[in-house]
Formats: sequence, structure tokens, C-alpha cells
Amino acid sequence: MKLLPKSLPARLRLTSLLLLLLLVAAHFRVDRVAAYALSSKQEGDILFQSLPRGQLVDAIEGVTNSEWSHCGILLRRHNRWVVAEALGQVTYTPLALWVVRGREARVGVYRNPELSRNALGIQTGVDRLLGRPYDFNYAPDDEEIYCSELVNKVVARELGIQLGQWERLGDLNWRPHESFIRSMENGRLPLDRSMLTPVSLTRDPQLARVF
Repeated sequence: MKLLPKSLPARLRLTSLLLLLLLVAAHFRVDRVAAYALSSKQEGDILFQSLPRGQLVDAIEGVTNSEWSHCGILLRRHNRWVVAEALGQVTYTPLALWVVRGREARVGVYRNPELSRNALGIQTGVDRLLGRPYDFNYAPDDEEIYCSELVNKVVARELGIQLGQWERLGDLNWRPHESFIRSMENGRLPLDRSMLTPVSLTRDPQLARVF
């Protein structure tokens, strides 16, 4: 069954789709999220969410002992509020779509005033990595990028602020997820690999939770 007829103009179809997604999200506790989106948001805010369940998401949250499996940076681009993120590839996603995509539309927001004051620099840094594919191996190079790596590298390179802490996989809660990790790594178990997790960003004292 087609939700929206093709005869509708493209802009109207997109608007209708956004309204449909927002209506679906109304089943969840989006009232507070809407309050943030309408009033208190600032460019440079770092947003966290729990993605829909799946083996990879469960592994990320389990290995890191965290409710958050994804993050991005809120920016205003071409007069639209978007989230710069690495999901599929480095891209900009409209804020409303980003919110309702998460489990129960739950969002955590962390802020550093320096990021808000230097949002243009952050966008420049994101643009340099735009289109890079998602890194399913969570390696520290720039060929492929994952979500918290994008946040860390852009803020460090453009503002000189180091957020989060790089950690060895072997120091995290990898054992319950060993089988899945090996399936992603062609049988290998890269315990010495350094990675920067979403929850590591939330623990950084340079960031304050505002929502």
C-alpha cells in the first residue's frame, strides 16, 4: 500500500511524510523532545539516541554498557536544523527525522558553549568528511567514519577541543558479544583496537547534559 501518491509535488510529499512520522512518534514521549526542538536547542549541541534494536546496535550498547548507540552534532544548514552524523555515510539529517528514528524518540543532549559559538567551523569540518562510508570496523583512520569518531575528529580539528577518550576494545565489555564481533571481523578479535564510543563523549567533563 502506497502511503503517499506520486501525483503530489515532491515538496508536498516530503512535508506529508514528515507529518506522518511525527504522528507516529506521538505514541512516544516526544513532548519534551518537541520542547527542546522548539525552544532550547543550540547549534553545536551533541545529540545521542538509541537506534532500533538489531545485532549491531545491541553489541554497541552492550560492549559500552550504555543506553546510547548513536550520536551527532546539531547544526543549522541552509536555514534548516539538521544533525551531522555518520550513519550509512557522513551526512546531514533533518532534526525531526533524526529524533523519530530512535527508539521511543528518546534523545540526550550535551553542550559546550565553545561548540555553539563555532558552529560554522564545525560545519566546515563535517563538509570535509561528507559522504565517507560508515566504519563497521571502528578503525581510527579517515577512510571510513563512525558516529562518535565524527564528533571527536571534527571538534578536535576545527576547535582544538578533545572530547571523549579513546579506549581499547579489550578494556570494554566485549566478552558477551565475542561471537558477533568475530562475525564482523572475519573471525578476528581485535582487542587492541582503539575506539571512541558514544558513552565516552557523555562522560567528558567539558560537556554538560542539558536535556
